[in-house]
Amino acid sequence: MSDVTLPRTGRYERLTSIRATRPEEIAAAAARRERRGMPAEGERLLVIAADHPARGALAVRDRPLAMGSRTDLLDRLQTALARPGVHGILASPDVLEDLLLLGALEGKLAFGSMNRGGLLGSVFELDDRFTGYDAASIDAMRLDGGKMLCRIDPADPATVSTLESCAHAVSDLAHRRLVAMVEPFWARRSESGALRNDLSPDAVIRAISVAQALGVTSAYTWLKIPAVAEMERVMAATTLPALLLGGDPPDIDAAYADWNRALALPGVRGLVVGRALLYPPDDDVAAAVDGAAALVREARS
Repeated sequence: MSDVTLPRTGRYERLTSIRATRPEEIAAAAARRERRGMPAEGERLLVIAADHPARGALAVRDRPLAMGSRTDLLDRLQTALARPGVHGILASPDVLEDLLLLGALEGKLAFGSMNRGGLLGSVFELDDRFTGYDAASIDAMRLDGGKMLCRIDPADPATVSTLESCAHAVSDLAHRRLVAMVEPFWARRSESGALRNDLSPDAVIRAISVAQALGVTSAYTWLKIPAVAEMERVMAATTLPALLLGGDPPDIDAAYADWNRALALPGVRGLVVGRALLYPPDDDVAAAVDGAAALVREARS
């Protein structure tokens, strides 16, 4: 049952109380949640992403700990999920469980984030182990699919372990007829050791080519990819449905323009955006989400 009538502080204190004394209520909330169902033919999706904190990625633009307050994040997520045109959320178990208890996931798609072991800035960042959901728990919690990050650096031996783990996850999800949302990047280390994703069209095409072949079937695989230059050529690399990721763009107006152009392509089925909408420069979450929803809606028409 939703506690939207309670004061903000009371709602969040109740979350802690439930976790301490009645943790079984999380599974009960998942069991009774009204599910939305996957999109109809021609329908495009707007999904809010909130799995960044689980990988230690808390920064937004010049704010290094912008996502560090869980109560502030939950406020922003509830605002976003309540806006017209928002179809669902992608998040780690802790965030989805809070939102389940708050009643914020009714009638929404919910995707669970699976591999968060490649902590931002760590020496083991490419050893992206599955430390979150697995296919069995996604199924048990009645979620709609699982998302995995798949970064590929030919110079790093850890890449092959990530590829193998992602392949197993794709297969396990497909066995349960659940969506596997794969986010592939061709990556490399800079001279300073920082991991950087190559966002050139050629690199994105190469990453897509590897990612779409993971697992024993691609029947339930979706791609989560950036909106880059030459998107027509990029999308010609796959027949899989693709969702555009948002990232942390320095110029939000330019990002909206990139999303708008890419949404016109037939293989692009919507947006999965987090920080750009949850922490916009003017801090108006509702207006930022409404702008993205308008892009998705107009692309559909």
